[in-house]
Amino acid sequence: MDFLVIGSSIAFVAYMLATLAILSRLFHPSGPNFHQVLILAIIAITTHIFNDAQLLFSQDSINFSLPNVISLVSLVITIAISLIALRIKVNLLLPVIYGFAGIWQLMMIFIPKTESMPLIAEKIILISHIGIALIAYCILIIATLYAFQVAYINLKLKSKNLTAVVHLPPLMQVEKQLFTILMIGTLCLFASQLVGLLFLEGFWAKENLHKTILSLIALVIYIIILAGHIHQGWRGHRVLVLTVLASTLLTLSYFGSRFVKEFLLS
Repeated sequence: MDFLVIGSSIAFVAYMLATLAILSRLFHPSGPNFHQVLILAIIAITTHIFNDAQLLFSQDSINFSLPNVISLVSLVITIAISLIALRIKVNLLLPVIYGFAGIWQLMMIFIPKTESMPLIAEKIILISHIGIALIAYCILIIATLYAFQVAYINLKLKSKNLTAVVHLPPLMQVEKQLFTILMIGTLCLFASQLVGLLFLEGFWAKENLHKTILSLIALVIYIIILAGHIHQGWRGHRVLVLTVLASTLLTLSYFGSRFVKEFLLS
């Protein structure tokens, strides 16, 4: 049997068990058994890393197909949130990221493989641009998840349902982390756009124009959110709506046309 099939199956099962371990005790007085969740997460993430290494890299090429990129993005986000969970309670976020990562690992078994990109000198700048953009995307998606968590905690506090948030961090702490993560992600997104503008000849080409425009609009919205928070004290529902809007535009920019080309038109 193909090693990738075995690896993806192991990662799927481990992610799903970790998800169930959290959800089954999400509102339990003592909370989820984090030691059990951590063991399952380590198994899933380790297998996920080996799977992505095989999918993305060979001796002289790199495969940035849409399924592989989504798998890589989910891996980075999963590792980041899992590390955060070692210090801060993020019980609402873990089932979402583990569930998605597990389902995508299962889907990778059935998605056909595509051609790789040769690692030649002319492609280094492009790969750098893509790499920074993916880092920015991962960070900003984490910020979006944080925005949902802030909205949930705020809603429960307003309804005086304290039992629903007893195992979650304080609202002010999560808000502070949200805007810190949002600022880092926005800076990375700005850097990726700057690299593309200065060094990529096809940045404004017709076939890439929609990607460029959507990502720039998303960048402007993220900057507006940060400026509104700093100068006007924006928080809560307004920040959530704008963050989701910007993240949706960024997702369409990065993955929309590639989904059409690689799946619908293939």
